[in-house]
Parts: sequence; C-alpha cells; structure tokens
Amino acid sequence: MSSSKRQSIVPRVQSGPKAPVNFSSSIIIADSALLTGNHTINISSESVVHPRAKLDSSNGRLTIGRRCIIHERTSIGAASADPTPSESRDGVVISDYATIEVGAVLKSGGTMIGEGCLIGVGCRVGKGAKLGKHCTLTPHSVIRPGEIVPDFTVVYSNGTRRTDKRGVSDLKNKAQARQIEVLRRLIPSNPSKFQ
Repeated sequence: MSSSKRQSIVPRVQSGPKAPVNFSSSIIIADSALLTGNHTINISSESVVHPRAKLDSSNGRLTIGRRCIIHERTSIGAASADPTPSESRDGVVISDYATIEVGAVLKSGGTMIGEGCLIGVGCRVGKGAKLGKHCTLTPHSVIRPGEIVPDFTVVYSNGTRRTDKRGVSDLKNKAQARQIEVLRRLIPSNPSKFQ
C-alpha cells in the first residue's frame, strides 16, 4: 500500500531540550524548524526561519537581528570541536539584514555575523569568528575559528578575498525587506509552538 503523502529523504534529527525563546510578534518561523538548547534564543522583528533550520543554544545564547533570513538545513549554534571555553556568553550573534543560506553551519562560541552579511550555501563559520558589515561568503567558503573578516569583504571558496566597492548595501536591505514580504505569504508560521 502506498501513501500519497511525500516523505522526506532527510533523516530525522534528534531533538534536545526545548530552548527558552524570546520572539518578536512579527517573525515568521516554520513549524518544522528545530529549536533546542538551554540558553535563550532571541529573534527580532520581521526575521524568517525556514523549515528544517536548526537553532541550537546548548553552547550559548543565540541572537538573530531584525529582517534576517535563515534558510532550510542551516545549523546555527553548532558545537565546536574546540573544547576551550569561550570568553563570550553568546553562542552566535547575527546582526540585522543578514542572510544565512541553505546548509550553512555557524559554530557556537562568540561568533559574530555583521549587518547585511550573506553567508552562502554550505559555508562553514568557525567558533569565535567575527564578520564585519556587509561581508559576502560565496558557496562552500570556510572561515576559520577566531578569524576576523573586515567590513565589505567578499570571501571566495578557494580562499581568495576582495573588497566589495559597489556601494549597494541600501539596495540589498530594500530587496531583503521585499523578499521577507513574499516569504510571509509562502511560509506558514506558528511562533506559539516554540514558546
């Protein structure tokens, strides 16, 4: 007998303790997002969390700024292989207007993502890394633990870097706001499920 319901090929994720949350009333969060951990997860106004995104506050507080987009299968607050304790109580801080694309992993431990950053598909950001404002990581880029990336830097997957001198940060912010309005209609949201 076959079922007409589609089955995911992604294996079921083990869920940990239910994380304490502090949400703005205007966020969009999919029912199938996974929020676990012991520390608080703060999500500011008009941010979007796609289905199957994993936010893990086991290793520190997670803070997501205004009008951010967290795509599916991202892992924010992942445990680092480095056992040394972090100086910061924050696991990961993502500033306003940032986009974290599909399959990206942000390790916990004082990691800071600057305003307007774009973290590309499959990127890895190590524990304690600090990205400046409006940085772009192209798909599959790797930022080492503790690395500091200056404002407006474009990092390519082969390790080369350049400074973005286009001056389009205001246009990117306006486009982000329009994309969030479209996602508001596409993603069924139920923030009360997580509280």
